[in-house]
Amino acid sequence: MSNTTSNAIEVRDAVKRYGDFTALKRISLSIKDNEFFTLLGPSGCGKTTLLRMIAGFEDVTEGAIFLYGDEIENLPPHQRPVNTVFQNYALFPHMTILDNVAFGLEMRGKSKDQARSRAGEMLELVQLSQFAARKPSQLSGGQQQRVALARALAPQPKVLLLDEPLSALDLKLRKAMQLELKHLQRETGITFIFVTHDQEEALTMSDRIAVMSAGEMQQLGGPKDIYEKPRNMFVADFIGETNLLEVSVDGINNGRAVCHLGGGHELTCDAVDGVGVGSHVHMSVRPERLYMSDKPVETESLKGRIKENIFVGTDITTIVDLEDGPEFVVRTSNSDRGNKRIFEPGAEMYVNMELGAARLLVD
Repeated sequence: MSNTTSNAIEVRDAVKRYGDFTALKRISLSIKDNEFFTLLGPSGCGKTTLLRMIAGFEDVTEGAIFLYGDEIENLPPHQRPVNTVFQNYALFPHMTILDNVAFGLEMRGKSKDQARSRAGEMLELVQLSQFAARKPSQLSGGQQQRVALARALAPQPKVLLLDEPLSALDLKLRKAMQLELKHLQRETGITFIFVTHDQEEALTMSDRIAVMSAGEMQQLGGPKDIYEKPRNMFVADFIGETNLLEVSVDGINNGRAVCHLGGGHELTCDAVDGVGVGSHVHMSVRPERLYMSDKPVETESLKGRIKENIFVGTDITTIVDLEDGPEFVVRTSNSDRGNKRIFEPGAEMYVNMELGAARLLVD
């Protein structure tokens, strides 16, 4: 394989059909060398299909896939310098942990001593050296997942594919493994391509994210860009919590759009291409970019009444009914720092918006 390109993977106009059903619709993207790249989307969006095409488990109906500049369409899976970690760890129950990691290396022609030496290095990398002589059934789910990672990393693949590998773990262990995976990716320098339906997981680990829906890529970018500047309604709604508001654009002045929310309420935000005066579109406002006060402030202020406060540990979620307008969700940190206020249900107050919090969406 030549390594004259900074892209580990390049997908060009890839289409995948199963009979009359099109699972992937002309996907094009580049994944950089040494990048933690995530394919994110709901079940059935095509993310696992694309991963399996890169691995060689699915044929490409149209288009092409390149690995470090070389087309790999005709290479069988075992000849691609790519390894895959699946949801189920697929460990051999009768083998020790060390032998599980060494097995694949022996199948690739390494001597038993070479394979066991390399397996020992990998178990040290995933901090499981002390369990080398145990069987898989003697390990927790998180430990078994780390064994599967060690086994996949042992042959030093150019690209590691991970198909929802954390989905079987409980929440606390998932969060710990997210940080562990990111650490492993940085330490090994291997390109990771990660598939998940969990947006928080994607935001935590990824250098870049491709958000997918119904076989199409909706948006590609870094976690902050995807979260703060969603391109359309699907991305805004799928990535985190947001207030999705139906608005009409009443005017555009100096790159700012004046938007009517109903009930005489107006907000201004940056104009976007494709949305003109008279457009009826949606606006996205993240709950944590809002705060409450008993008087209007110089920024955008909307008068409303508290409907409900919901305690969720780190935050307090407040539901606000605007006068003759839509409902707003405001999220306030559960902290005494700053001048944030929590109002009791029934209280009249103002919802205020941080500068740049509102974003128009091209539906």
